[in-house]
Amino acid sequence: MKALRSIVPNNYKTPRSCLYSNNHLLGSRLFSTAYATEIARRTQKKLSKRRIFWAVGAAVGAGAITLWDDVQHDRTLRVLEKNGSIYIKLGQHLSSMNYLLPLEWTQTFVPLQDKCPVSKYEAIEAMFVADTGQLISSHFDDFDQEPIGAASLAQVHLATMKDTGLRVAVKVQHPALQEWVPLDLALTRFTFAMLKYFFPAYNLDWLSNEMEQSLPQELNFALEGLNARRTRRHFSLIRDCPLVIPDVIWGRKRILVMEYIAGHRIDDLTYLDANRIDRDEVSAALARIFNEMIFGDNCSLHCDPHGGNIALRYNGLRRRHNFDIILYDHGLYREIPLQLKRDYAKLWLAVIDADENSMRKYAHRVAGILDEQFPLFASAITGRDYRAVSRSVVSARSKEEKEVISGAMGEGLLQQLVQLLGQGETLPKLPARETRRLMSKFPVVPRIILLILKTNDLTRSLDESLKTRAGPVRNFMILARYCSRTIFQEQVEVIRSQGSTLWPRNMFRLFAAWTSYVRIEAKLVIYEWYIFVRRIARFLGFSSSARA
Repeated sequence: MKALRSIVPNNYKTPRSCLYSNNHLLGSRLFSTAYATEIARRTQKKLSKRRIFWAVGAAVGAGAITLWDDVQHDRTLRVLEKNGSIYIKLGQHLSSMNYLLPLEWTQTFVPLQDKCPVSKYEAIEAMFVADTGQLISSHFDDFDQEPIGAASLAQVHLATMKDTGLRVAVKVQHPALQEWVPLDLALTRFTFAMLKYFFPAYNLDWLSNEMEQSLPQELNFALEGLNARRTRRHFSLIRDCPLVIPDVIWGRKRILVMEYIAGHRIDDLTYLDANRIDRDEVSAALARIFNEMIFGDNCSLHCDPHGGNIALRYNGLRRRHNFDIILYDHGLYREIPLQLKRDYAKLWLAVIDADENSMRKYAHRVAGILDEQFPLFASAITGRDYRAVSRSVVSARSKEEKEVISGAMGEGLLQQLVQLLGQGETLPKLPARETRRLMSKFPVVPRIILLILKTNDLTRSLDESLKTRAGPVRNFMILARYCSRTIFQEQVEVIRSQGSTLWPRNMFRLFAAWTSYVRIEAKLVIYEWYIFVRRIARFLGFSSSARA
């Protein structure tokens, strides 16, 4: 328990349902490890979908995930790959939950981001006829039968448009999904319900509900086309933004034809260095893009931002950057309520300023977090040791801190995080007054917060994998800029609601709000110039001579 104690202070009160003795916890881990291992071995032969979830569920349920060795990891990975569709989607979702699950678990399923089963060409041809009334050859001069990529729900083929000769990417849904997804969702719901029954502290109903809500949207490619067009239009108005979204030619519910734009993985350091692409600039651009999605006006949040959906290519024609960031897969977006954006901005400014009282205040507003749950939530939202959060979150994570966080995940932090996220699903159906009373003791964490956590973790993990020189400092300053702008807009709105801005009292309040905003803006501008000068100096060779 050493690692867990090191990130959660002594006065942190463990929820009652998490009070397990060390012997009970160890016994349940050993049992679930043996059980999950045996199930993984059997499912490798029989491919029973229900047993897949029992294997995963048993491991998660008793915290055994940190004890699995590589053999069990690989067996479970192969089972998910062979069953395809929703099972790969589940694995992808788990692989991107670095903020919630231990590395032993998330790293196992990283291959599912790029390597998925492929549907046969004959099935794709039959789906084209069923959905459009025409053969593939009626739409395209040529159509590559082998896909260039396959995902959990779809695969992508290269083709040439019949009239224009434009080279396009054709995203087609796996034909079998229409028949099997309802059953797969039912099995997911059943398995998580059984998991909650046997392991009450591990309520994963929220994950099942999230999949049931999001999958119908992700399976509607016509909706994905609309999302892509809206996001492309929004970012086209932002000066010097290197984000590129493939143009949508046409779409149906199971077929989407897009402009073909290829790229390399965002963390392909060899490609970046060979093309003299500045890693710090890539990291900063990603931070701006996803902060714009969280805080920007009339902008929605991309809800599946994993490494397989982001690519990078060299572009020497840009004025500020020499690269494009390509964003794929626009099937699922969520709107963040305005008040949540504002409270979330205040929470992050408090985190950056190491103002613990304000952190606790806005953690409660954003997610209903109580004082005794705050250390846990602070570690989850920042990916940092709680002690670092209370001092300075801007500093880079040390190797020791990463090990502490990983160890804590295996020693009880994971259990408490899952319970915290699942509390909203366990509240009984009661009158409104009684429900409010229970929520004051067992707060419901909004599901959108989980998606924001996922986005935060993506930018954080990519920043670390890019091995940037500036560390997290610059990205936190970019975050601070978006937060201060959001708060300034709220303050202006409040001042205007109380009368003319020309009134002396309102003029003074407006000036104070503007000064606070400009202070953060000036810091970032100065820091940007400092980075620019350093880059020029390094290019001219001044930095090496200065060290000499």
